[in-house]
Amino acid sequence: MRDTSPAGTEGGRQRRWGARNWPEETLLGMLDPAAREQLSAAGEDRRYRAGQVLMREGERGDFVLVLLGGVVKAIGAAFEGRDVLLAVRMSGDLVGEFAAMDRRPRSATVTACGPVSALWIPVSRFRNCLRQEPRIATAVTASITGKLRAANSYRVDFAGCDAATRMTRALYQLAMTYGQRHGEDAVLRLPVTQSELSTLCGVADQTGHRVLRELRSAGVITTGYRAIWVGDLDRLRRTVFGE
Repeated sequence: MRDTSPAGTEGGRQRRWGARNWPEETLLGMLDPAAREQLSAAGEDRRYRAGQVLMREGERGDFVLVLLGGVVKAIGAAFEGRDVLLAVRMSGDLVGEFAAMDRRPRSATVTACGPVSALWIPVSRFRNCLRQEPRIATAVTASITGKLRAANSYRVDFAGCDAATRMTRALYQLAMTYGQRHGEDAVLRLPVTQSELSTLCGVADQTGHRVLRELRSAGVITTGYRAIWVGDLDRLRRTVFGE
């Protein structure tokens, strides 16, 4: 369902941005209010239902999305036909910018994990924003750089770390980026299955379940329905880096 309010109205702006504190690592978290308003004027509100495909691997990328609410997952098709979870994106994140920047087909299928609201921006307007507003261009570059750094980190972990370390590092990175912080505690609400989380870390399902069970037994995390509670981020950090 599409929101029919004009993109540039005062009501539309309040509904999009509100008084939210966007995660610092996301695009919206890097922009000041004035730059957010300029980005807002380039797009329109869209709503997506749970399970709806927002972007499909191999298709032409003629728009980007800025997530305003909800969670999406990016899935890639492996050669053997198995789907692999490549990334999880949440409120504040920019999605689809790779195809917009290099004009090549999309590299993943993006699906809504639940109800999702987003700012839909045609590529032509998105590129105009980058040319006309250096703050937006700088933030987009930083967002892409952060994603590439995370991808490099995963590759290094795959080559040099055991499964338990890979899983723990992935949880720590997700908690630090998207977790709802309460002092040294964090709640990570992930509407993905434990099997999908295992594929993100490059471990077998059985191994992923074992690692989560061990972290629970050690009191590092508590798991619930589509949520992981980290009781002590500093302890998780020491577990990740062996301190």
